[in-house]
Amino acid sequence: MTSPATLPPAKGNDDHWKFLRDVLVFQLKMLLDNVRDFALMPVSLVAALIDLIFKGERQGALFYQVLKWGAHSERVIDVYSAIEKHEKPGVNPNYTVDAVIARLEGVLVREVEKGGTAASVKAAMDRTIDQIQIETSGSREAVARATNKLRSKFDREPRADD
Repeated sequence: MTSPATLPPAKGNDDHWKFLRDVLVFQLKMLLDNVRDFALMPVSLVAALIDLIFKGERQGALFYQVLKWGAHSERVIDVYSAIEKHEKPGVNPNYTVDAVIARLEGVLVREVEKGGTAASVKAAMDRTIDQIQIETSGSREAVARATNKLRSKFDREPRADD
């Protein structure tokens, strides 16, 4: 007679445990990531203050070293590694936080160079933000369509408790 320990696990069971493992590991990584971020906030501010007071090899040397540590720890933690075997979502480089800030900074600099008033700067910034929202609305609509399809699919399927 074969003992339960020697029976091969069912395929669905492996997927179940892998999923639960991924959830737990993700939660642990999110905790580590947040603790790291919480620690980096005051450390980076202190480093920047030291850099402002004491001239180092280059302006901001200590602050940029803290950024390097933070970037390295981010790669080590790799919060989203569970999706490496799945398709990773692409990020449009025009809509990263850095790209949007650079775009808004460009508008601000142009308006100030033109001698714009606070009202004209605000209006230019508002127009730019509106344009960014218009440019990115297509992806939001695609997500909404996909969500509606999923909802309608689940609403049509009979439930096991029915």
